[in-house]
Amino acid sequence: MKKESKKVEKLCSFYVSNWHLVTMLLPYINEQIEKNTKIITILENNIEENIKKLLERLNLKNKEKILKINWKNFNSKKYEEISEYLSEQNKNIENIIIKEENKNSKNVINNSKNSEGVIILVNGTKENIEENNLIIQKWLKKAKINKAKIINFFEVTEFNNKISEILDNHDKIFNTSGEREISEVFEGYEKKKKVIGEN
Repeated sequence: MKKESKKVEKLCSFYVSNWHLVTMLLPYINEQIEKNTKIITILENNIEENIKKLLERLNLKNKEKILKINWKNFNSKKYEEISEYLSEQNKNIENIIIKEENKNSKNVINNSKNSEGVIILVNGTKENIEENNLIIQKWLKKAKINKAKIINFFEVTEFNNKISEILDNHDKIFNTSGEREISEVFEGYEKKKKVIGEN
């Protein structure tokens, strides 16, 4: 039997305020929930109130499921704490998916096993995002997840002139129109090729 390879895709996004972040996220999250994608957050900024207020004004099918996602801030630098948090969130989301399937069908096929994988949303300072990404990558190697996306959200005022460095460390970009190739958003952008031994 052929072993399924694990695929991790990294996306970056830039936002000017928590409202801008939430406005970008909600339609995308709603769409991903339709695909049974698990959504996990590691947020330096608490955006729960923004999410609740905007959901009141939008007509989205999956409002209840969106509200069950942890939109509060989670700050830790310790691998064990972050790894435990990720595992706990993954398990909670899987239980929610299974519960929904059981409620909606008598002859249920467990779609949580056939989900589109997991999306991990990360925001905070550049340093915090980089540290969390290292821990997430380690956790993903140990977890039984075949497909994952890490979407890193950088506040515009935080990164100043390091945008090329940020873009070089990501596969795609996420904006108000969803996932895009970086060159579609930043015309003329070419990813720098890393030389072995280069920091």
